[in-house]
Amino acid sequence: MAKMPSVNINASFKKKDVYSKAIIALTVVCIIWGTTWPASKEGVSHMPALEMAGIRQLIGGSLFLLFFFIKGSSLPKWRELGPLFVLAMLNFVLSNGLSTWGLKYISAGLASIISAIFPLWLVLIGLFTNSQRIPWKALIGLLTGFAGVCIIFFEHLADFLNPNFRFGIFLSLVATFTWAVGSLYTKQRAAKFNPYFGLGFQMLIAGIALFGISTTDSAFIPVNAIPWQSWLSIGYLVLFGSVITFTAYVYTLQHLSAEQASIYAYINPIVALLLSAILLGEKITPYIVVGGIVTLVGVYLVNKSLKAKLAKV
Repeated sequence: MAKMPSVNINASFKKKDVYSKAIIALTVVCIIWGTTWPASKEGVSHMPALEMAGIRQLIGGSLFLLFFFIKGSSLPKWRELGPLFVLAMLNFVLSNGLSTWGLKYISAGLASIISAIFPLWLVLIGLFTNSQRIPWKALIGLLTGFAGVCIIFFEHLADFLNPNFRFGIFLSLVATFTWAVGSLYTKQRAAKFNPYFGLGFQMLIAGIALFGISTTDSAFIPVNAIPWQSWLSIGYLVLFGSVITFTAYVYTLQHLSAEQASIYAYINPIVALLLSAILLGEKITPYIVVGGIVTLVGVYLVNKSLKAKLAKV
């Protein structure tokens, strides 16, 4: 009597189990990263934004480094410190710091939509720095995304008379631009070191820089005087926004395709908009809904076109 192919059956079950866990991890990323926008908005309502971002990165970076030190990971080499410092400045001091600061002046829902347009910056950067032709689908996506942003801002035309609103939009746009530059720099310069261990160093460096900068602010609050609402936001952002979600995102990237993993970029703004409306009383208008959908369609076209281009390389 022939033996049953138990090994193949076990391997099949194991593969399905890993895939199921990866889907759960992706769901965590899609939902939780969207919740960080209203959480940040609530936190900066009670304390200086850069101070809050600095404390968050200090704690988050320390936890990441502690985890990898316990696992026995070695320290970065001297030649890796330069790229880590540059990435810390781009991804956390500028991108995270400025986007958090921007929440002082604009709604969490609007900020989340602006954050989703960073692939459009990749196309614009490519137009000026890349000798190769940009795919036509990427250009269509760029124009579509720009049209979506115009729809969103149409009802905010009067708000642009407010210098605080203009400043918040400016901060958010610069934050998405530096995230795009950081993504390109990571691909070109920082591929030789452990990106996840390096993440802890980036967060720690950024935390020290942001907290140091915040001490020069006249509105700086002593640590023992920070309101409980802000500590609650910081705790949530560190535990869920950084530790849990980054771990889930790493697992997702390891077991799902990049195209599947990128779904989070389209769901995060939806989660942020809904939660901001429920928890913070922010209004969801037809312009935001239609403009948000058009913007995300543009981002989707850009992502799909750039991935197809990379697949041919």
